[in-house]
Amino acid sequence: MWKWLHPYAKTERAYQLCLTLQPWFWAGALLCLSIGTVWGLAFAPQDYQQGDSFRIIYIHVPSAILSMGTYVAMAIAALVGMVWQWRTAYMSMIAMAPIGAVMTFIALFTGAAWGKPMWGAWWVWDARLTSELILLFLYMGVIALYGAFEDKQQAGKAAGVMALVGVVNIPIIHYSVEWWNTLHQGATISKFDNPSIAPEMLWPLLINLLGFAFFIGAVTTVRLRNEIVLREMHRPWVQTLAKQQLANTQQKRAANQNMTEGN
Repeated sequence: MWKWLHPYAKTERAYQLCLTLQPWFWAGALLCLSIGTVWGLAFAPQDYQQGDSFRIIYIHVPSAILSMGTYVAMAIAALVGMVWQWRTAYMSMIAMAPIGAVMTFIALFTGAAWGKPMWGAWWVWDARLTSELILLFLYMGVIALYGAFEDKQQAGKAAGVMALVGVVNIPIIHYSVEWWNTLHQGATISKFDNPSIAPEMLWPLLINLLGFAFFIGAVTTVRLRNEIVLREMHRPWVQTLAKQQLANTQQKRAANQNMTEGN
């Protein structure tokens, strides 16, 4: 069943997959974020209680959802690395970690900006906010632990254990508004049978959510490619790739120089 995935345990195949997916991810991110952001900020109707201040939802909600989604993906990569001993899985895990940390920071920052006019305070020790802050610390812990080891295979294992332990925080974040009496509003778009948001507000939010996902995928492929090259510099295929890129750069410089002299 999973045989199609096995070839990507090889770093060269993983690198080529990143090259293939990267332009599609960038195109999807540009298209969806352009449509969703413009639609949400300029054309979606005002909220009858919050007015235009609700429009921060088009940044806050996608970043909050994908801060959790990225962590789950990172934990899955860590599990794959531990079970099948795939180096590329650990590389994927550490490639996603800083991106997830940035998404978590954006969620906290925009949540604070939204909470000030709604709650009258930039920060309250609400269950949802506190567990999201813990998520940021978990991301930072994974990054710091990975960087503390010179042997990156051991670093991946140690950081992977921390990522797997920290995944218990994800259901706490998700269900915190149901388990405790909090200021944070309840589920909005996860109630698929009856979303607590009008369709003309919901659609740009969903498009932006998809755009954020494409953006995370694009940046992850860039970071994973860089991680593979740094870790596999001694491999012949990486040295060949470096020579090809150097030759292409020299050809472009020569072409530009000829055009300059011709003008």
